[in-house]
Amino acid sequence: MIQEKGSVRAFWFTLAAILAVGAGLLLAPRGTFVSASASVPPVLLIDAGHGGEDGGAVAPDGRTEAELNWDIAIRLDALARFWGVPTQMTRPDNEIDYPVSAQTLAAKKKADQDARLSIIHDTTGGVLISIHQNNYPAASPNGIQVFFGPEPGGEDLAAGMQENLTAQLCPDNRRVAGPIDGSIYLMKNARCPAVLVECGFLSNPEELQKLETESYRMELAVVLLASYRQYIRGEST
Repeated sequence: MIQEKGSVRAFWFTLAAILAVGAGLLLAPRGTFVSASASVPPVLLIDAGHGGEDGGAVAPDGRTEAELNWDIAIRLDALARFWGVPTQMTRPDNEIDYPVSAQTLAAKKKADQDARLSIIHDTTGGVLISIHQNNYPAASPNGIQVFFGPEPGGEDLAAGMQENLTAQLCPDNRRVAGPIDGSIYLMKNARCPAVLVECGFLSNPEELQKLETESYRMELAVVLLASYRQYIRGEST
């Protein structure tokens, strides 16, 4: 896990965030969850984008997207488990054991995506949150943005999540939730409600500075979990 100074502050923020989520104070119910079966509880599928030899985008200071994605993902998983939310990570570790047949980076990325997709398809009643970071040649673009896949339910989850992330973490953000590009393999093929969250721009100095702090990554995990719980609770509204 990425470390930072100020662990006492991070501890108290983490405790307050957990209590806020657990008490249901952060967000009110919203949206509709489409479940495969009313008798099967939904499972939060947590996907840390990239990983292994695929580091994803790289910040000017050398920090990789995969490292940040994984850190936020394991925080989300820990928070969810604390509150009894069933979870399934799409990979057990940020290091990947590739098949021997995968010799090129492209082949390794394809093998990893297929393995993650297999876990998604094997999970009954899953709801997918895929965690990523954005990047751009210029330093000015910023803001969190949530994209949704083609399956029913994804758009509702993305809309609520975008609203919550903007309100809680970046109130000046003008980005809105939108459909995912059809070329994104995992999102295109996931047969469940699915969202992809671009948590910020590694190319923007201010956002990178926030993303590199433990407290901000915890804030992201808290709002993602609260948004998911809000979406699930909407089933009975």
